[in-house]
Amino acid sequence: MVQCLLFNRAGQFGFVYRYKKGFDYQQKCGLVNVKLKWAKDRALDGVVAGERDVRAACILVSMISSTRQCRLPIYHLSRRRGQLGLPHDLKLSTFVRRYPSVFHESYVFDSGGTRVPCFGLAPEALELHGEELNVFEENRMDIVNRLRKLLMLTREWTLPLQTIDQLKWDLGLPYDYHASLIPYHPELFSLVNLPDDRVGLKLLSWDDELTVSELEKNAALQQNEEDMKDGCLAFPIGFTRGFGLKRKCMDWLKEWQRLPYTSPYTDASHLDPRTDVSEKRIVGVFHELLHLTIQKKTERKNVSNLRMPLALPQKFTKVFERHPGIFYLSKKNDTQTVVLREAYDRQKLLQRHPLVEIRERFASMLRKGLLDRSRGLYKTSEDSDLEHERLNDAYDDEISDNQCISEEESCCDLPSKYDSDEPVHDPC
Repeated sequence: MVQCLLFNRAGQFGFVYRYKKGFDYQQKCGLVNVKLKWAKDRALDGVVAGERDVRAACILVSMISSTRQCRLPIYHLSRRRGQLGLPHDLKLSTFVRRYPSVFHESYVFDSGGTRVPCFGLAPEALELHGEELNVFEENRMDIVNRLRKLLMLTREWTLPLQTIDQLKWDLGLPYDYHASLIPYHPELFSLVNLPDDRVGLKLLSWDDELTVSELEKNAALQQNEEDMKDGCLAFPIGFTRGFGLKRKCMDWLKEWQRLPYTSPYTDASHLDPRTDVSEKRIVGVFHELLHLTIQKKTERKNVSNLRMPLALPQKFTKVFERHPGIFYLSKKNDTQTVVLREAYDRQKLLQRHPLVEIRERFASMLRKGLLDRSRGLYKTSEDSDLEHERLNDAYDDEISDNQCISEEESCCDLPSKYDSDEPVHDPC
């Protein structure tokens, strides 16, 4: 359970903190060396748990459904394993066979007569995927605007496709957005060649209506007029129940909330990265970025290579440890996932995108299949599943590599020019 300690009205802080405007003030306000401890939040851990399997299953469904006969040999799926985020010691075939309610197994023969597993989709999974495609179409402009705002956060309105691929699940982009979304908006997007020989996506036009951050949208309802006029916008803060906050940390946090808020869509090159004002801008960037995701969370590694595009200083993701009242770092699934605290009431997502319901129904289908399999309801004869076909027929079903192999996988072994930071393991 999460107890909300909201600093939504600066007048509630019980003290007056006056400041001078402008560059001179910002340079004199140094970065205070305060670290807050990490505390386990079972409710938000529950939000992250199970996400990995749902994501992997949905990506596989998208791959298989894109073929003419809605099935692919296991080795074709294995080529794209890097997109799934599954543990390295887990065989892909083992994962797929866990969920017979979604994936149906059959066999084909290769040219040497060897029997090769081939996976298709259950009718229920195909139907749900069709509903997902309808949701994509009905919410096309919302999805386009999320992508536009992501690019508007960057310094040059450009990101490598590899980076976008890492975020596409969280942003709610279609699996094949390269083909199904980008080409239909040539007035907004253009594919460009980057200096490191990668392909990037560039935004062609700026829209002032999209540059109002989520914090600014809610500020009129949450904060007083004087703070709005001075630009002292405070972030909603919440801590895990039982979280102990020392007086020193409380005083610093109250003062930090009173600092000027710099919109993540404005140029912040004048800010000294060694100041709390600059740190508040970094927090604002990730606060906005998480609001662009449909479930208000993403893996830490997905943003660790955004330093140069977002014009951030070194070690920028340390703000996740320094501000556990704004962000929660879940360590489930053998990774670190950043969750925006204000977006959840315990495990309930407060703003639900239509895609969230589709994913929850996929999760329910996976749980049912796993349970039925444990009960022995999916025992079938290998002979009844055997299809006497040549493996060459399966080649006709394969998706074109130019359209379907993700930039994330094809570039995963290449060194990135974007610097990443190191997580803090021993916060005070």
